Order: sequence, then C-alpha cells, then structure tokens
Amino acid sequence: MPQYFNYTILNMTPVKILSVDDEMDLELLLTQYFRRKIRKGEYEFFFAHNGLEALTVLLREKDINIILSDINMPEMDGLTLLTKINEMHNPAMKCIMVSAYGDMGNIRSAMNNGAFDFATKPIDLDDLSVTIEKAIDQINYIKKSQAEHSQLELLKTDLAVAHEIQQAILPRIFPPFPENEKEIDLAALMVPAKDVGGDFYDFFRIDKNRIGVVIADVSGKGVPAAIFMAVSRTLIRTVGLQDYPIAQTITKSNNLLSSESVNSMFVTVFYGIYHIDTGELEYCNAGHNSPYILRANGSVEQMPTSTNCIVGIMEGMAYESDRTQLEVGDTLVMYTDGVNEAFNRDLEEYGESRMEKILGELNGKDCREVIDGQLEDIQKFTDGAEQSDDITIMALKRKA
Repeated sequence: MPQYFNYTILNMTPVKILSVDDEMDLELLLTQYFRRKIRKGEYEFFFAHNGLEALTVLLREKDINIILSDINMPEMDGLTLLTKINEMHNPAMKCIMVSAYGDMGNIRSAMNNGAFDFATKPIDLDDLSVTIEKAIDQINYIKKSQAEHSQLELLKTDLAVAHEIQQAILPRIFPPFPENEKEIDLAALMVPAKDVGGDFYDFFRIDKNRIGVVIADVSGKGVPAAIFMAVSRTLIRTVGLQDYPIAQTITKSNNLLSSESVNSMFVTVFYGIYHIDTGELEYCNAGHNSPYILRANGSVEQMPTSTNCIVGIMEGMAYESDRTQLEVGDTLVMYTDGVNEAFNRDLEEYGESRMEKILGELNGKDCREVIDGQLEDIQKFTDGAEQSDDITIMALKRKA
C-alpha cells in the first residue's frame, strides 16, 4: 500500500474538511475516528447536512481543502453541489463523493464531473483515511505549483521592469549632440537576447571638441550580465569623463572591475575619443570585435584586430591605444559579436563576409539607416531562429 506523509496543506496548517451528509451519525463517526489528527491540529472538520448548508460554510471558510459529500440529500443533492463547486474554479479543492454501494450511475456522473474519488456506504473509514491522504498529496502538489507559478509571474514582472531600467540606462536621444549636428551623425541600438542583456553602448561629451564613444559586451547573458553591464558602463563613463589618456581610462576601469569581479565575469570594450574638428579617432580596443570604417570612396575597411586583454579578468594589465582618421563622409560602425555570430535555423553563422557585404550596400547612408539596414539583414538571414546573443550596433559618421 502506498505511503502518504503530507497530512497538512503547506506550512503545517490544518487540513480543513467539510462533511456534507444528512445522516447525523456520520459526524460522530468522523470526529471519533480522526480524533488524534484533530487533537494534533492536523485535521479540522466542518459539517453541513445538505448542499445549501455546504455552500454557506464554503462562503464563510475560504480555505476548505476537502469536501466529503453524500450524493443523495434533501434541498440540494451532492451532484448539484459538485457543479457549484466546479464553478469556483479552485483546483486545490478536492471532492470525495459518497453514495450507496449500488448507486454506480450517480457515482459515475460525479467522477465524470470532476470528483476526486468516491466512497460507498457503509463507509470504510480506513479506506476513507487513505483516500483523504491521497487528496492531500494532490492538493499539496497543486498549491506548490501555484506558488511556483506566482513566483514565476513575479520574476517575469521584475525582469520586465529590469528591461525598462536597462533601456533607460542606455542613451536613447538622437541626435545626441544637436549643437554638432552639422559635423557628426551618431546612432545606436541594443537588442537583448533575453529580457535583459550584457551588451551596452554609450557616448558622452568630454569637452567642446571631443566626445567619448563606448561599445562593450559582458560575458554571459541574463540578470548577472545585466548587473555587470551597468557597473562596467558606469565605471568607464566616470573614468572617461575625468579626461585620462585613453589607454589609462581602460587600465583604471580594468583594475576597478577586476577587484570586484564575481564568477570571473569580464567585458570586451571598444572605447574611442572622437575629435570633432579633425576627424581623428583615438581608441583602445580591449578584446572587442574590430569595427568597420565605411569610407566615403565606397570601400569597407576593417580596423586592426585587438592586441589588448579583455577587461575585468586581472588587475595590473597594461593597455595600449591607437589612432585612425575619419575623413568627411566616413562612417565608423561598431558592433558586438551578436551580429557576426547570429545563427539561422540551419545553424549557419551570419559571419563577417555577410556583414561586410551589407555594409558596402549601406555605405553613404546616415547612421540610423546603416544600423537599421544591418539589423534587417540579420533578421532576414536568421529567418525567425531564436536570437542566441545580444545584438548591439553603434555608428558614427563625420559629416564635415
């Protein structure tokens, strides 16, 4: 015989059982047979003598767990009561129906209408006890599932809020520097693979003639990556605004992140300082994807591969900076590996060659058109396949 140990419904609260029967002696039988469980606070019994009285009890006692109901009763019979209980839509309330031994038609109707189990008169109380314990197991399982579902819904709500917060952290006003709209064009977007992501972009004014631009990709995905992303963005922006030399900015950021890194998380970073008057770009690439430059003459040129270490792994790393020149009409396109490593339904990778091809076709357009065109091409290639990584693209164009 199977063993049932969960005699209470979650958190050791009494199992509330409502007995509905017009035979008065059943009340005495139940309270006598289950007296030990009643004294220990495991069971609590309520009694009604017909369906109408039972509904009154159910209105008063909102947490009745098990209903033990006779089928044949005056005023409202057990089958009608079962119908009313079904209308309450409470899967954690179980009905055990009782009828005469030969009344199989009504018993079958009760089972077809959602009764948990049945017992026949005269009631075998040992058998009834086992049936009640089985019902308690089912109720505990349902309540646990309901609690987990509630927690999941709460988590979904929290993630939705986190998504909004993360999007609010990223700059969203374009053009970001309207006073320099004649000299530069700048646009960016981030599409997380989950509710929240680990990619980020940023830009900020250092002085009248220089702006800082950052694109980065944190290891991992989801909430841990999003938290590390927020910390990384804040540190790089804070250090960058102090106007240290560009390599020193990444060195200081690395030392700070490495000292606080949890679970060996790291971030790849491309940080540049653009000189508005000359078009010169000072930059430090710390293990990030090499950006492209769309030249005004129609060519597409990939910048040199990074020789610097990624950020956040180890304190004391030395970083080196470099320089390049943007001529009038040139566009710098920065991106994370969610672009070139996007996969389609056949697990084919988007790749750099496809990226270079579409960038060549988009050359000469403004930054928003370049970014939107790149994203559209990725989505066309992946053809509805699940996004495997965050996708972030930022473009800066020298207009004058």
